[in-house]
Amino acid sequence: MSAPRKRLEVVGKSRRRVDGRAKVLGQLRFADDLQLPRMLHAKLLRSPQPHAVIESIDVQRARAHPGVHLVLTGKDFPVPFGIMPVSQDEYPLAPERVRYVGDPVAAVIARDEQTAGEALELIEVKYRALPTIATPEEALAHPETRIHDYGESGNIHRNQAYEFGDVDEALAHSDHVFDDVFFYEGNTHLPIEQQASLAAIDGEGKLLLSSSTQNPHYLHRQLARVLQMPASQIRVIACSNGGGFGGKCDPGGHEFVVCKAALLLGRPVKIGLTRQEVFYVHRGRHPVLMRLRTGVSQDGRLTAMHLQTLLDGGAYGSHGPAATFYSGVLTPVTYELPRFKFEACRVFTNKPACGPKRGHGTPQPRFGQEIQLDKIAEKLALDPAELRLGMVTRPGSLTASWLRVGTTGLAECIRKVVEMSGWKDKHRKLPAGRGVGIACSTYMCGAGVSIYWNKMPHSGVQLLVDRSGQVTVFCGSTEIGQGSDDVLAAIVAEVLGVDTGVVRCVTGDTAITPVDLGSYSSRVTIMMGNAAVQAAERMREQFAGAVAEQLGTTPERVVFSQGRVFAAEDPGRGMSFAEAVAITESKLGTLSAVGSYTPPKPPGKYKGGGVGPSPAYSFSACVVEVEVDEKTGWIHVPKIWIAHDIGRAINPVLARGQVIGSVYMGLGEALMEEQAFRRLPPKLSGALVHRIPSMLDYKSLTALDMPEVEVALIEDPDPNCPFGAKEVGQGPLLPVMPAVANAIYDAVGVRIDELPITPDKVLAALELKAAGKPPRIGPERFPEVPYPKPMFVLPPWEGGDGNESKMPRPLGVAAS
Repeated sequence: MSAPRKRLEVVGKSRRRVDGRAKVLGQLRFADDLQLPRMLHAKLLRSPQPHAVIESIDVQRARAHPGVHLVLTGKDFPVPFGIMPVSQDEYPLAPERVRYVGDPVAAVIARDEQTAGEALELIEVKYRALPTIATPEEALAHPETRIHDYGESGNIHRNQAYEFGDVDEALAHSDHVFDDVFFYEGNTHLPIEQQASLAAIDGEGKLLLSSSTQNPHYLHRQLARVLQMPASQIRVIACSNGGGFGGKCDPGGHEFVVCKAALLLGRPVKIGLTRQEVFYVHRGRHPVLMRLRTGVSQDGRLTAMHLQTLLDGGAYGSHGPAATFYSGVLTPVTYELPRFKFEACRVFTNKPACGPKRGHGTPQPRFGQEIQLDKIAEKLALDPAELRLGMVTRPGSLTASWLRVGTTGLAECIRKVVEMSGWKDKHRKLPAGRGVGIACSTYMCGAGVSIYWNKMPHSGVQLLVDRSGQVTVFCGSTEIGQGSDDVLAAIVAEVLGVDTGVVRCVTGDTAITPVDLGSYSSRVTIMMGNAAVQAAERMREQFAGAVAEQLGTTPERVVFSQGRVFAAEDPGRGMSFAEAVAITESKLGTLSAVGSYTPPKPPGKYKGGGVGPSPAYSFSACVVEVEVDEKTGWIHVPKIWIAHDIGRAINPVLARGQVIGSVYMGLGEALMEEQAFRRLPPKLSGALVHRIPSMLDYKSLTALDMPEVEVALIEDPDPNCPFGAKEVGQGPLLPVMPAVANAIYDAVGVRIDELPITPDKVLAALELKAAGKPPRIGPERFPEVPYPKPMFVLPPWEGGDGNESKMPRPLGVAAS
C-alpha cells in the first residue's frame, strides 16, 4: 500500500512567527546589545580625501592618550579581502592609498567610545591628492588615472558581452524598433540597525565574532584569510539582524579590526558604526545607465533585444562581477524573447563601493524595459496589460540565454492586478492628473552557483530530537528579519506532524551549524527548505520504522499529524509524538538526521552560463495609481495593487508582509531615494563627497507616505521548491518603480526615464510639453563603451546545445 497523504497542517497557515514574541518584548539581542566583561571599544579614522596616497600616519599622540589600549593602521593588515575571489581588493585599513571619502585608515581601541573618538582626533595623516574619478564617463575617459591596478583595463572592472542568436538580423526584420536610454540612480539599504560587531577570545582560546552579518559562512572564510588563521580556530555568530537587504552581505573592514584587536589584547572588543559610517560602507544599488534597442512585431511580440548597461561600481569590487551579469541576464525570463544581446561594463569611481541591494542588479534593467513596453503598447495601440499577457514565458521553457523557467504564474498575476485595480475602467480614462501604470517582473529563487566554486551543498540542516519531544534544528542560515527561522521551523513541523512551538531553531553559527551560504539572492527558503525537508523525512523514517510494529501496521502507513503518531487505517491506534520519540530512542539510540541541498546544474554550458540559473523563478505584476499636481509636480500615490507568484506561501501573513516591504522600498526608490554626490567648491576642498551623509538629508518614505497596498499571492507550487514555495523577499520590489513611471505618464502625459522621479523633473517635463517639445526627462545619450566582441551562443530553438565551443555560427560571426 502507498504511503498516506495528509493535508498540510502548518505550511500555508497564517500564524505568529517563531521569533515574534522575543521581538515584541525586546528580548531579541542584536549585535549592539551584546556586552562582555572587560570589553573595549573601537572607532575608525576615515579618509576625508576621495583619492590620495597616504604619505604618513603619526599615531604617537593617540597611543599616549589616557584610556587607549591599541592603535592599528594598514601595516597591521597585509592581506586583502573581498567577498568574491576575483575581487579581493580591499584592506581592513588602507595601507597605502585611499579611494573614497570614508575609506578607513586607522583604528583606536579604548576603554569606551568617547575616549576612542578623542584619540582619533590626535592621529595625523598626510595625504597626497590624486585625480578624482567622479562618474563612469570620467572613468572611461581617463584610463591613465587608475583607481586599481587590476581589472579589464584602465578603470574598467568588468566588461562582458553575450549574443544569443543574430540580434541585428532580427532587429532589421522587425516591424518596429524602439531605442531608449534610461538611468537608475544609486541608493542605499537604510536598515534600522546599523552594523555592529563584538570579537572575543573564548574559553578554548579560539576567536569568536558576533556580528550583524547576512553571510556568516563567507565572513568566516575571509577572516581566516585576512588574519592568517586556521578556519577551525574561528567562530562566527550571525546575530539577529535589524534589516539587511544586501547591505550586510560583504565582510566589513570593522569586523577584521575588532578581531585583530581582540587577538592582540586578549580582551573583548566591540564596534558600532554610526549612521554616517553606514552610508560610507553601504554596498547599495549601483547607479546604472542603460540603453535598450528592442524589436517588436506589429501584433505585439518581441523579436529581439540589445541591452547595454554601464555600472558605477564605486571604489572597490564587492559583488561587482555578479552585479554586472545581473544587470542583464534575467531579462529574457519574464517575456518570450527569441534573440538577446547583452553588453555590460562596470567601472571604478572614487565613491563608496556598490554591491547587492534587494534585487541585486535586476531592478535597473527592469525599470527600463517596463517603461519601454509601455511606449511599445502606445505605439501599437494596445492595452499595456494585454501586451504583456501576450508575451509571458511558458512553464518549463528555456530562454534564449539558456535559463530554464519552471512554473510561472505571471499571466495569472497580470489578470489579478487588472481585476483588483479596475484597470480597464481607469487606464487612459481617469481625469487629468490621475493615472494608473502597470509593470511586471521576475526574480530567481537562489543563485545556482556559490560565490567560490565548489561541488559541496549550498545548504545543510541537522535535526536532533530528545526524549522530551523537542525538535532542535541546526542550520547556518541567517535570520535578517525576513522570517527564515519561521520557514525552517514550519517545514520541519509539517513533515514531523508537530506544532512549530515544539521546534527550536539554532541558526547562523559557524561552529555548531551545518554550512548555509547565507541570506542573499532570495535563496534561503528553497535551499534551506529543501535541506530541511530531507532531514525531517529521514527523521520521520526512523520513527516510523521503530513504532510500526507497536501500531500494528507497516512503516509507510504510519501517519504523523497534530502531535500524534498513528496507523493510517486506524487513527485511534496511536501515541503522542513524545512517546514515539521515546520508543525510537530506546531502539536506535540518540536521534539525529541530516539533510542537504545542491541546485541542479545550469543548462547553459557556455562560459558565464552559471550566472542567472536558478532552481525556480518567481513572478510579479503591479498596478500603481497616482495623483500628480500639475502646478507643483507633487506626486501622491493613493493605492498599489500587487500580485506575486509565490509557488506556495509557507506563512501567508509573513509573505504578505514581505511583499508590502518590497513595495515600500520600491516606492521610496521611485520617488525620492538617491545616494548622490557632489564636488565641493575648490576653495573648500577637491573632495567628492556625499550630498546626503545622514538620514536628515537622505529622503525615504515615512508611514504617512505609505499608500494602501492590496496583495494577492498566486499559488502554483513548483516541484523544485519545498512544498512548492518560491521566493518572496526581492521579486515584488522590481515592478513598483516602472509602474510609478507609467502611471505618471497616464496621469499627465510626461515620461520620466530616470530615477528618482521628483517634482522638479515632472515640472520640467510639463514645461517641455507646453512648449510643444517631447515631454521627456532622462538621459539623452549612451556613451561609447569599449565592450568586447560578444560571445556568440545559439538559442536552444536555433540548434544550440548550450556549449559555445560546439556552437555552429552564422556566416561572419567569429568565435569569441
